[in-house]
Amino acid sequence: MVDGESRRIRFHDYAEIYKIPGMYEKLFADMLECTSPDVVAGLLADAVDAAGQDMASVRVLDFGAGNGMVAEALAAKGVTTIVGVDLLPEARAAAMRDRPGLYGDYIAGDVTALDVEQHDSIVEAQLNCLTCVAALGFDDVPPAAFAAAFNYVVSSGWCAFNLRDRYVDEPSAFSRLLDRMIAEGVLVDASHVRYHHRLAVSGEPLEYDAVIARKTRDIPESWIG
Repeated sequence: MVDGESRRIRFHDYAEIYKIPGMYEKLFADMLECTSPDVVAGLLADAVDAAGQDMASVRVLDFGAGNGMVAEALAAKGVTTIVGVDLLPEARAAAMRDRPGLYGDYIAGDVTALDVEQHDSIVEAQLNCLTCVAALGFDDVPPAAFAAAFNYVVSSGWCAFNLRDRYVDEPSAFSRLLDRMIAEGVLVDASHVRYHHRLAVSGEPLEYDAVIARKTRDIPESWIG
């Protein structure tokens, strides 16, 4: 019910969900008990601390940023510089509406086809960490888009993302890319932590893997078909 009017919105119609203040949080965080923003931010903070660094030095590209829940969790851990990127302008509008001030910049657009101003904004931020939470594994983010975002992060930077367990255990376009990144040293010291992501609509728990790693170099263009 919205303003006394009954509406039907599909479960993954994020553009429509983002337009209604608080609906995403009610659906995913409250009803389905999604833990991923806090889990991934916490694991990243632990890894940064173990490396003798401070979270205030971490400058994040929040890829698939949505309405800012991940940025909020990162800020709670001490991150002060966050640039958001999401394909949906509705996601950007929701983040600006619900969590103003979290992002130094938030770009709504295809990361593989940014204009010069958008590209320069990311480069000038000198980002040293990529986060991508609850966006991989369902063809929402093609490997080429992940590679483009990953390559905006400086070498020796951090990478923190999550992936449903079956996409780690079974072959997929992204799992093949991830396996190659680890095998050829593009990602090092990768740790996988399996955890409870959220409930399915059936009430069954969905298990995801969180991956925290360091970047050594860009993903070569030749790897992306």
